[in-house]
Amino acid sequence: MFEFHDLIGLVGAILVLGAYMMLQLDRMSSASLTYSVLNFVGGLMIMFSLTNAWNLSAVFIEISWIAISFYGIYRCYKHKRVKN
Repeated sequence: MFEFHDLIGLVGAILVLGAYMMLQLDRMSSASLTYSVLNFVGGLMIMFSLTNAWNLSAVFIEISWIAISFYGIYRCYKHKRVKN
């Protein structure tokens, strides 16, 4: 059975992969606020799961993923392009 941190990480991975799938299916724009928020939240959830099972390379990629997604969120608000 899943432990709590594993469940949170799994949901985070589903959010990130779901956003990517929607992008590939042309159902979402990479410049949309929704895309960046899904990636940001998903990255945070995966980071949470890594607090129990530390892995430097995974932490590095998730910090990068979160930072890039945060920039996308910032860019949406800066350009007042809050479209989904």
